[in-house]
Amino acid sequence: MSWLSSLFTQVSAKKPRPEGKPNLTVRERFSALRNLPEFLRLIWETSPGLTLGNIGLRLLRAALLPAMFYVGQLILDSIIGLARTSHGTASLMPVFKLVALEFGLAILSDALGRAVALLDSLLGDLFANRSSVRLMEHAARLDLDQFEDSVFYDKLERARRQTLSRTVLMAQVLSQAQDIITMVLLAVGLVAFNPWLLVLLLVAVIPAFWGESHFNERSYSLVHSWTPERRELDYLRQTGASDETAKEIKIFGLSGFLIDRFRTLSDQFYAQNKSLVVRRAGWGTFFAALGAAGYYAAYLYIITDAVRGQISVGQLTFLASSFRQMRSLLEGVLSRFSSVAEGALYLQDFFDFFHMQPQITRNETQPVRPFPRPIRLGFQFENVGFKYRNAEKWAIRNLSFTLRAGEKLALVGENGAGKTTLVKLLSRLYDPTEGRILLDGYDLREYDPAELRQEIGVIFQDFVRFQLSAGQNLAVGRIEEKENQDRIQSAAAQSLADTVVKKLPNGYEQMIGRRFAGGVDLSGGEWQKIALGRAYMRDAQLLILDEPTAALDARAEHEVFQRFADLTAGKTAVLISHRFSTVRMADRILVIEHGQFVEIGSHAELLARGGRYAELFALQAAGYR
Repeated sequence: MSWLSSLFTQVSAKKPRPEGKPNLTVRERFSALRNLPEFLRLIWETSPGLTLGNIGLRLLRAALLPAMFYVGQLILDSIIGLARTSHGTASLMPVFKLVALEFGLAILSDALGRAVALLDSLLGDLFANRSSVRLMEHAARLDLDQFEDSVFYDKLERARRQTLSRTVLMAQVLSQAQDIITMVLLAVGLVAFNPWLLVLLLVAVIPAFWGESHFNERSYSLVHSWTPERRELDYLRQTGASDETAKEIKIFGLSGFLIDRFRTLSDQFYAQNKSLVVRRAGWGTFFAALGAAGYYAAYLYIITDAVRGQISVGQLTFLASSFRQMRSLLEGVLSRFSSVAEGALYLQDFFDFFHMQPQITRNETQPVRPFPRPIRLGFQFENVGFKYRNAEKWAIRNLSFTLRAGEKLALVGENGAGKTTLVKLLSRLYDPTEGRILLDGYDLREYDPAELRQEIGVIFQDFVRFQLSAGQNLAVGRIEEKENQDRIQSAAAQSLADTVVKKLPNGYEQMIGRRFAGGVDLSGGEWQKIALGRAYMRDAQLLILDEPTAALDARAEHEVFQRFADLTAGKTAVLISHRFSTVRMADRILVIEHGQFVEIGSHAELLARGGRYAELFALQAAGYR
């Protein structure tokens, strides 16, 4: 019921909702654009060919619109000139040619638009895929304790959302460049006629730009500040309709509780978002009216000049079309600029995640120490202490003992005593807060973490039930051997998982788990045999089993441990178990309490000593009398 305790922890916390980022100044909005060069570099690295093709097509299309307006001007002036001179239809051939030219330009413009959309789609998909891969690769390099921090999870969630939504930003940035080029070409004609038209255009459009910038910033602040609550909404949505939680939700009648919590959070977000979008719509209408007034003022000015005979009808059409298109493009560019600036703000979230670095790494300033094969002396804990991030209490403190090479050591202690933390320190998922751990006399930090973990096989009590085939679930123990069927079958036989696989319709190819079509679910004990198979698949020098038989029946447990001593001959092993029938087979037993050393010795020695181990053993034995 770990999901249930997690849920109650979340919803019972009465912390105030964190505020969003403060209102950004104009300088801060522009400074957000500093993220764009890095973003464009990532796009280029995704596919230089598609990027070049996209840019080239957009440049060509940007020049087509002014060209079509100019051809339209020539057509009108030619027709009016022919009408005045009363020439016959034979003189229409130049006009027909101009019409054919405009028709060709229109077809070309449409074709280029479709080609650009195609390249946008292909490049966007590639970029989203590449970004998702980068995110997973970087997450795999980060430390375990970072995943146990809520602030980290907020950053991870925002970065995950950007892997898909930033493809829109890519199209916006490229479209921005295309429209600016078109505007420059159109502006040449307007400036030649009257430069003041551009000033009028800017006065009409800039208020709308500032309005959009303001509301985009407010929208970003709202979404940013609600990241923890949106994660909780996703969690509630998944928990309320999941095969993993359905039994307990029905048994404990939690449906109403979950729905009420979801409704409360979602209604709060809706109310804040509604207030924002209503104000945005109102001010947007006002600014649009200002823009329309500016356009029609310029239109009247151009018409007046045409009536006075200062410009031709064709020029009137060209200028009116250019001004209207300039207004539309300028509004689009300014509005899109605001969206691009907003996207650049979100990009900061994306890059912030990738700027996070792990602390548990190999020391680059010193040559890496080769991992001993075989381990000769073993592991030594010297006054080791560890405190979790943001925790007040020590999980482990003043812990000193030796795990000898080839020794089978059992860890005994009540829940929360620090047994699993000790195992994570041993496999260097954490580094000690104080003290040190030695391997064959050298600090564990001197070894490459990746090489160290290759020599350690760990099966935690809360092992992952991968929604993969049975063979792949076993191969997880050493995934590079996923095609080695002999090794997979050998690991299955050693852990008794072969008895599970024999019952499956498609054997090792059978998908297990209910998430995907055709999947077959397993019992807790069957899953545990699969997980044990991963440990044997590892073929590591150090084998760590955290409650390895908790879900097995008595007969299966007896069979597993009957083989265990033979299968781990010459290897070092650590067992965590609450069953004394399991731990008594170890060479020595380490008892820890409240994260501190209590006693160590063999089963017989500890019983004879009459200490904490003997007390716990007597309590458990009494339950079987």
